[in-house]
Amino acid sequence: MDLPLHTDVPPRVLQLVQTHFPVLPVPFVPEIRLHKAVPTSGLWRLAEIDETGFGAPYWAHHWGGGTALARYIFDHPDIVAGRRVLDLGSGSGIVGIAAAKTGARDVICADTDKYAVAVARLNAAINEVAVSTVVGDVTADAPPEVDAVLIGDLFYEPDLAARVTAFADRCLTAHIEVVVGDPWRAFLPRSRLQVLAEYVVPDFGDGDGKSAVFRFKPG
Repeated sequence: MDLPLHTDVPPRVLQLVQTHFPVLPVPFVPEIRLHKAVPTSGLWRLAEIDETGFGAPYWAHHWGGGTALARYIFDHPDIVAGRRVLDLGSGSGIVGIAAAKTGARDVICADTDKYAVAVARLNAAINEVAVSTVVGDVTADAPPEVDAVLIGDLFYEPDLAARVTAFADRCLTAHIEVVVGDPWRAFLPRSRLQVLAEYVVPDFGDGDGKSAVFRFKPG
């Protein structure tokens, strides 16, 4: 399936992803298949192609919070079925794809990394679902017209955690539900979260394999 991809991404990068990043089932979420970096993928080659625009390739790996949140969505599809959904910090698109596969009416995958957005579209096509994509920091603006915001693995730095928390508060004020997946990283606003489920899932980061899904609560 050919999809129009973000025009700032060099075509050679996408060709390398499609050629050298195998499409594999996600551990713990086998309903989804994604392009995944493996030792022979040669991530360094992507940086050589675009020296000024290629950042940390978070989209190339599985992260505990996103994996847990995707699993929760498949196990509890009622949180997205028939709803408009924003996947904030979408990375590979795993959470948005899970929402689309379980009946979400519309899915927006938003990320500040143009490569993440492009790969999320590739991954959505592999999984035979449609998503809309946005490149940029949507936390700086008013919440979009959605019913639910899904946030996986965005509490790993203090400034980012503060921005995401403030955005989540604006979402609650607009009567938008906020659901978070995270492996209990240091800057998680724990007092604002209600645990919905806990899992032991693979994590590429510094977690110990324990991740949880939370509902964000008013302060």
